[in-house]
Amino acid sequence: MKKILLASAVLLFAAPVMAQSIGEKTGVNAVLGVAPKTEDFVKQAAISDMFEIESSKLAQQKADAESKAFADKMVKDHTETSTELKALVSGGKVKAEIPAAMDDAHKSKLEKLQKLNGDDFDDQYDSDQQAAHKDAVSLFERYAKGGENADLKAFASKHLPHLQEHLKMAEGLK
Repeated sequence: MKKILLASAVLLFAAPVMAQSIGEKTGVNAVLGVAPKTEDFVKQAAISDMFEIESSKLAQQKADAESKAFADKMVKDHTETSTELKALVSGGKVKAEIPAAMDDAHKSKLEKLQKLNGDDFDDQYDSDQQAAHKDAVSLFERYAKGGENADLKAFASKHLPHLQEHLKMAEGLK
C-alpha cells in the first residue's frame, strides 16, 4: 500500500513537469502560444541550429545557385547563434544542457536530403528551410515574450528578427 501511495505521489508531482516537455515536443505549446521551459528552449534552439548548419552545408555542395547563397548565410548565422547559446550555458547564465546531437526527427530529415540531388534536393531543402524557420520563429517569439530566464529572453529577442528574415528568404526560394 505504501508503494502505491508513493508511486501516486511521484506521478502527481511529476505530471506537470512531464506535461510541459510533452507540450513543447508535440507542438501544443506553440498552438497555445505558451513559452517553452528554459531547458526545452535551449534543446530546440540547439537542435534547430545543428540542422540548419548541416543541411545548409549539404546545400552548399548540392543546391542551385539561389539555394547555395541562402545556405551560405544559414551556415554563418546559425553558427553564430549556436556559439552564443553555448556561451550562455557554459557561462552559467542559463541552467540547461546543450544536446550533443540532433534528435531522430532532424536526423531523418538530414538523411533524406543526403539521398537527393538536383531539383529534388532543391525542393526538399527549400521546404525544410521554410518549416524549420517557421518553427524557430515561433519558438523564439514565445520565449522572448514569456521565458523564465532574463539572459535567454534577451538572446531570443536579439535573434528573432534574423530568424524572421531567414523565414522570408526561405519562402522566397523557388
